[in-house]
Amino acid sequence: MRNAVLGAAMIAAAVGGAAPSYGQSMFTTADSGRLFATGGVSNVEGAGGGGISTWAMITGYGTKDSIGGNVHGTFIPLANFQDFGTGVAVGLFDRVELSYNHNVFNTGPTGSKLGLGSNYALNQDVYGVKVRLFGDILYDQDTYLPEVSVGAEYKNSDNRALLHALGAKSGTGVDYYVAASKLFLRESVLVNATLRETKANQIGILGFGGPKNNGYQTEFEGSLAYLVTDKFVVGAEYRTMPSNLGFTKADDWKSIYAAYVFNKNLSLTVAYVDLGTIATLKNQNGAYASVQVGF
Repeated sequence: MRNAVLGAAMIAAAVGGAAPSYGQSMFTTADSGRLFATGGVSNVEGAGGGGISTWAMITGYGTKDSIGGNVHGTFIPLANFQDFGTGVAVGLFDRVELSYNHNVFNTGPTGSKLGLGSNYALNQDVYGVKVRLFGDILYDQDTYLPEVSVGAEYKNSDNRALLHALGAKSGTGVDYYVAASKLFLRESVLVNATLRETKANQIGILGFGGPKNNGYQTEFEGSLAYLVTDKFVVGAEYRTMPSNLGFTKADDWKSIYAAYVFNKNLSLTVAYVDLGTIATLKNQNGAYASVQVGF
């Protein structure tokens, strides 16, 4: 039921030194040693990447010799629900990313129709770690080698009694993923693909597992980003979801986004998101706005 779909996508490459000559007009070197517009945004679980998918790149502007990070806030009004998210992430030496995200999913007036009471809120905390294994999306332009990272996310959702009543087997769970990102600098295009092992219902807001399936399932996350200018990025994302619960189905998530980077410390993302059916209610789509402050 987690509807926080950040429709965002900044390139989050960790780069030390000057950029290669090809495509250099698309970037400006930041004083931190990273390239301008490479700070990235935080996805729905707080990790660096696009809005609804995790990318391989480490968050922040820190190079292999420094530390970067960000804080973010999001607001997503959907057809029947509202979502508020806040989080923080730190990138350590372009190798390790640590993240935390807190999400409050408010049912608003729809809560009464669902028998939960008006403005009933579901909360989730996500603690993440990501490790870059190999590859560099900027400097590996002459090969097909992508930047590749692996990660894990520990998710803890409250309202345990409600989750069990809905059929979830647990209120906590751990996701595991591998992400690969490739930047085609001459074309100003970034492509990302992520495989995630998960039991999460609506990324964990509705708990983990259920009567239909209580084992890990492999889900796909895909992103396509186009750099219109060095400050403006547009793109689309798609994420498949497991459907473990018996009382409702879970549809795949989709987003179309635009992100503007004012400078290396501030970015704004807006998106149109389509999350399909949430808790038996169809057509859960709407706008999204996210502000991120980073370094």
